[in-house]
Amino acid sequence: MARWTEAHVTKLAPDDASVTAARRLTNPALWSDTGSTEILVWGKCQGSGKSPYQVSVDLAGPAFRCSCPSRKFPCKHALALLLLWVRGGGAVADAEQAAAFAQEWADGRAEKSGARQARAETAAPPDPAAQAKRLEERLALMSAGLDDFGVWLRDLVRAGTAAARQQPYAWWDETAARLVDAQLPGLAEQVRTMAGDVHRREDWADHLLAVSGRWWAATRAWTMRDSLDADGLADLRTYLGWARPTADVKAADSYAGTFQVLGGYRSLDGRLQQQRTWLRDESTGEVLLVLDFSAGMTPMATPQLAGTVVTATVSRYPGTPPRRVLFADEPVVTGTVATLGEAGSVTSALEGRSARLAAGPWLDRVPVTLGGATLVAGAPPSVRDGAGDRLDLVDDGVAPWSLLALTGGHPADVFGELEGGRFRPLSVAVDGRLVAL
Repeated sequence: MARWTEAHVTKLAPDDASVTAARRLTNPALWSDTGSTEILVWGKCQGSGKSPYQVSVDLAGPAFRCSCPSRKFPCKHALALLLLWVRGGGAVADAEQAAAFAQEWADGRAEKSGARQARAETAAPPDPAAQAKRLEERLALMSAGLDDFGVWLRDLVRAGTAAARQQPYAWWDETAARLVDAQLPGLAEQVRTMAGDVHRREDWADHLLAVSGRWWAATRAWTMRDSLDADGLADLRTYLGWARPTADVKAADSYAGTFQVLGGYRSLDGRLQQQRTWLRDESTGEVLLVLDFSAGMTPMATPQLAGTVVTATVSRYPGTPPRRVLFADEPVVTGTVATLGEAGSVTSALEGRSARLAAGPWLDRVPVTLGGATLVAGAPPSVRDGAGDRLDLVDDGVAPWSLLALTGGHPADVFGELEGGRFRPLSVAVDGRLVAL
């Protein structure tokens, strides 16, 4: 079944008021137990009462069910759930099996309409011709969306970055919504984020210029995607937000090993929680990244503590280093480590970032271990290595004073992320132990 767009959802609404009300309910914090299969989308939305409303949508109908008392059909809860689903990004994740309340409703519909046989046919092995058609439709949708985005970028450059800063948030949101409809959620989220960055960051002009250049490069790279190697295409897919099924990742490249947990970071952007965990393969020294997501009231995966050593089977996503992986089984803690291993300087960190961008310009976040780093207070605060070179810290609202408290202002080995030329400290080796920040 072809992926829906926001336009498809809004056309189902009984009136404009329902669309407006539904958009106010697209905060994942209001939702729990969400999921989707090829046919069903479901979730629970917290209303004013004690028990959340149970919402189910049969995409084949489409048909809707909600436990709320609304007489509108579909109600605002069903519309909001579909909006979350079409936007991608993990708020409504793919699932192998439907939730009990959704499956019970779907089975009841099948019995009443005589559609049980039709549902059995959908469970049959995928039709290669149908899969190829769906892929062709998605590629055409993405290509049209990137062409439209390219026109928007040219207009932005002609008007100048100063004019872009004067635009209201609605201007950025409109562009992001079109990118969502084009199945480009990764770009859409970046555009939404930029709406705040141009007002919040002191270096907003340089930042907008750099990111806009990367956006333009993505539109050009998409037109030549058939000539990209496998890793380059994988990086571009990740940048645009075209997710890769977990089952495909596990089937392609999995291996067992022992890994040191270097550090982790959890962020919340209002729609989705993201948890990043950095690992070092003890046998190869390769640094790997585990990404976990959680929407609404869904619990986040248990974080792995910095300094622990875990044994697990991991599956690697395609792409250029640092490679993203997922735990194919539950990791088992087998020990602890008090050091970060080989550490470098600010110069080597910047050289590593340059090499990363040369290999793949889409993902500007690299793991870095700085040796003998000292926190320097200022506006903005920074870290200084033994040679006196500095890196400003990422301005993400996280105060760096825990690093100062742990080190007492003395040099220490610090692990973190170099992102956009700025450093985010995640863990520090101090007093014979590795401490998360």
